[in-house]
Amino acid sequence: MSTATVTPADTPSIPRINDTAPDFTADSTEGEIRFHHWIGDGWAILFSHPKDFTPVCTTELGYMAKLQPEFAKRRTKILGLSVDPVSDHKKWAADIEETQGAKVNYPMIGDPELKIAKLYGMLPASAGNSSQGRTPNDNATVRTVFIIGPDKKIKLQLSYPMSTGRNFDEILRVLDSLQLTAQHKVSTPVNWKPGEDVIISGAVSNEEAKKQYPAGWKSPKPYLRIVPQPK
Repeated sequence: MSTATVTPADTPSIPRINDTAPDFTADSTEGEIRFHHWIGDGWAILFSHPKDFTPVCTTELGYMAKLQPEFAKRRTKILGLSVDPVSDHKKWAADIEETQGAKVNYPMIGDPELKIAKLYGMLPASAGNSSQGRTPNDNATVRTVFIIGPDKKIKLQLSYPMSTGRNFDEILRVLDSLQLTAQHKVSTPVNWKPGEDVIISGAVSNEEAKKQYPAGWKSPKPYLRIVPQPK
């Protein structure tokens, strides 16, 4: 029976939820960005693309430009990444505005040496050190969304195939949940939307819950305690 041999250098270390988001410095369409410093004391969305001038990503970048004011209301910055130089990003931005009816209003960082894609575990070490000559299929794994909190830790990580456009309304919904549950000791149930009922965290005892929710809660099972969303 043969056994597989794993070469550590070719096995990307993918940051997971609650890991500190790897820090980096990179050129962008809005100048140099030092990632952790750029995030500041707010939240951030980092979303990556396999190559400039790709059709699905063109629609995504345009839609995120339309959503940018909603993210800004939530103290959340948007940062796009594509494994091409910034000079190409600027040309692509013109296509995005023309075809999607929205001007890109957030920075897009260049990763022509593939350093950030590797740092975030989206490409293996064997991918080389240049975006030149690589096709979108070569970079198919560079299609991930990261939500990063003020503590610089990853709160969500979601990867998509190239053929499927990402649902950024869902990313906004998750952000609302993350910010709510970071402030209150609650969780949000399936398909939750802002304003709907939430669940008291399992880490909260009934005694503590009575102090927080003197009006009580609905409890179809002892472990399922449902209350209105805290204000």
